[in-house]
Amino acid sequence: MTLIFITRVSGFYLPGLAPVNYCEFNKPADNCRSDVKLFVNRLDSEDSVIPYEYSHFDFCQANNQNESPVENLGQIVFGERIRSSPYNISFLKNEQCKFLCHKQYDTSKREDFEKLDSLKKGMMKNYQHRWIVDNMPVTWCYDVEGGQKYCSTGFPMGCYVDKDGIAKDACVMNILFNKKDTFYLFNHVDITITFHSGQNEAWGVGFGDHGGRIIAVNIVPKSIQHKQQPQTPSDCPSNPLP
Repeated sequence: MTLIFITRVSGFYLPGLAPVNYCEFNKPADNCRSDVKLFVNRLDSEDSVIPYEYSHFDFCQANNQNESPVENLGQIVFGERIRSSPYNISFLKNEQCKFLCHKQYDTSKREDFEKLDSLKKGMMKNYQHRWIVDNMPVTWCYDVEGGQKYCSTGFPMGCYVDKDGIAKDACVMNILFNKKDTFYLFNHVDITITFHSGQNEAWGVGFGDHGGRIIAVNIVPKSIQHKQQPQTPSDCPSNPLP
């Protein structure tokens, strides 16, 4: 995981949602918090009517999986399944190539085979992650035709190149995803958090430019074939080879 914070001097807030003040992780104040909670929701797909909870797939899991924010009536009606994530994010603390967990499979073992098969089926049907930070959906933005950019409130768990070498879904976005009959699991994410600085703001008294309010969270999923546990930024290249 790579985490970057970007400041902006303006923003707007939705009525009915109390804005949260965040402050730098090593400069605490009484009117702000330093930990940025990232929650995961159920995964869904346009190719299937069946949604799955995050824990259905063998992703990195939070230690406190049973903890979740209080869901409102609308979220309950629509079947939301919001759970804690294993990501530990501190405000204004940029991090590069942060290791989360390690997965290894022995397909001769039934349990490992089923876990891997579930991941493959999820990628085949283009299941989408739905993440939440500060009551806002995490967005995935990418270039489309006409020089435009499209932003989605979900991002794929991976993609597939079929036996004829035809890239499916998100695999069409990277020419390196070209090996026939191959699944590319998005096992790395770049997260960029944009915030409104508290400097010169009435609500920023106590922390000023050492804090702010989050106004957007953007994610870029990547597939990186690590040969060893990542330890330095060079282990998570900006243009990863699958």
